[in-house]
Amino acid sequence: MQTVRDLESLRAEIASFREKGETIALVPTMGALHDGHMALIEAAKTRADRVVASIFVNPRQFGPNEDLDAYPRKELADAAMLQAAGCALLWLPPVEVMYPEGYATNVSVSGITEMLDGAARPGHFDGVATVVSKLFNQVRPDIALFGEKDYQQLLVIRRMVTDLNMPIEVEGVTTQRDEDGLALSSRNAYLAPEEREAARALPRALGEAARSIAAGGDVAEALAKAVAQLEKAGFGPIDYVSLRDAETLEPIEQFDRPARLLAAARLGRTRLIDNLPVLAE
Repeated sequence: MQTVRDLESLRAEIASFREKGETIALVPTMGALHDGHMALIEAAKTRADRVVASIFVNPRQFGPNEDLDAYPRKELADAAMLQAAGCALLWLPPVEVMYPEGYATNVSVSGITEMLDGAARPGHFDGVATVVSKLFNQVRPDIALFGEKDYQQLLVIRRMVTDLNMPIEVEGVTTQRDEDGLALSSRNAYLAPEEREAARALPRALGEAARSIAAGGDVAEALAKAVAQLEKAGFGPIDYVSLRDAETLEPIEQFDRPARLLAAARLGRTRLIDNLPVLAE
């Protein structure tokens, strides 16, 4: 696996792949890799000849009171995991390459970014769209893979790719979970042991609500019960527990179309998100 940190080297490596007629899959990450990321690499290997992973802790998607400085950075361990997984190239740009002095461009996707995490974290999705558009321009992949745990992010990127006519397929990969059901996340490392135990309430509450709604139960009652379960487990504040249209993320009061149940809440100092599809029985 080649590791490159400058654009000239990246472009030379990408050009060598293209000269051989090889297809390219990109897996963008912020590092602190875990089995969820490795599932993206494995999926990418089935979809393209060469897999490129990027690691960049993007300052533009962190708010002023969020965890940019504390965000885990494990460059050597991450590189070893990617090499063992069969990744062909690691793109590891420093901040000054991604945002050089005088940088003044922002990519903003309206509508779908103004709800849920977009409402709870103003400006977050501008940072996501900006950095992903840069990564797409730098790597020029045929396909890019993202985890469904960040479901709203996945839809934002799909909207951006469609609107800007980018010739890239954006594929979502099913959320990977620990044995107790908690979605794998780099931020799980922040949880104290007792918080890690309590965090199991999040997938349990969503699972019960999704099953109730799919069976024809009242949506408002199912959501209220899920909120109560999270509060009892020690979550708070709870940003949202909401049933949304699976494509537009518009709120749904009655389950009459493909839907997604999404939640975000804090447990101690750690903000956790999760979501589940709701499918008719």
